[in-house]
Amino acid sequence: MIAKTAPKFTRNALNTFRAPADITRVTGALRSVSRQIALVPTMGALHAGHRELLRRAKRLPNTVVAASIFVNPLQFGAGEDFEAYPRPLERDLAVLDEVGAELAFTPEAADLYPEGATVTVHPGPLGDELEGAVRPGHFAGVLTVVAKLFNIVRPDYAFFGEKDYQQLVLIKKMVRDLNFGTHVIGVPTVREFDGLALSSRNVYLSEREREDAVVLSAALTAGAHAGRRGAEEVLAAAKQVLAAKPAVEVDYLDLRGTDLGPAPVDGEARLLIAARVGSTRLIDNVAVLLGTAADGTQREEWDAGE
Repeated sequence: MIAKTAPKFTRNALNTFRAPADITRVTGALRSVSRQIALVPTMGALHAGHRELLRRAKRLPNTVVAASIFVNPLQFGAGEDFEAYPRPLERDLAVLDEVGAELAFTPEAADLYPEGATVTVHPGPLGDELEGAVRPGHFAGVLTVVAKLFNIVRPDYAFFGEKDYQQLVLIKKMVRDLNFGTHVIGVPTVREFDGLALSSRNVYLSEREREDAVVLSAALTAGAHAGRRGAEEVLAAAKQVLAAKPAVEVDYLDLRGTDLGPAPVDGEARLLIAARVGSTRLIDNVAVLLGTAADGTQREEWDAGE
């Protein structure tokens, strides 16, 4: 149902809105009768990873699930794939309906960025590292649109995939630093049968490139298994796997703490990678336990298997 006059809400059906004011009125009315709102922000081209985010949101009691579909121009840099980015809106709406989402917000750029708009959300120093170093201004675009979505939909919860781990960390920092009332929930990366992280950009890969792309997750897995030997060995193990696919051009491979600060000697960390496979740029990451933290986990696994 596309709202063209006064916004209405039909329970147990997908209600679609383009105008920010319309969905704001609907979510406000729902909150007035003590319903919670869970938001899954997307750029469309929905896949199994998005379905998992929506399923997690559906588990919340007394909650209406909303999804936004918007290819955000602010987070694309010069020479990136904004124009070519897939936009199968009707198929995406069918997926939302199938999964049981009740609200779809599908604005156009003019609806979110009025003429003359100049204010954006600055991500701080972390926004210039890792992805930010390769894609200047990217995270200002991400945080600006997420802040707008939070202000328009006013969700109690928002779900984001861990595949975009730096994005997740920065959104959590923005929520904390700017006192948003939304609880941000990260959902583990959904992968193909061979380990490749699901991404809307995977459709760009040729058959040969698709085979080569698996090296990203293989390298991360090798690095994670070396965690008990320390940070240097984690990176060395990952690089050894990557060396088998010289056609894959690595932008960065880095080991950080879970907050993307320096990695600890012992404890939880995150191994992150970005690389170009042909003309397609992919990112991935995996949790790593370093030093004695990995030793303890490994002993528990051995004990459980005895």
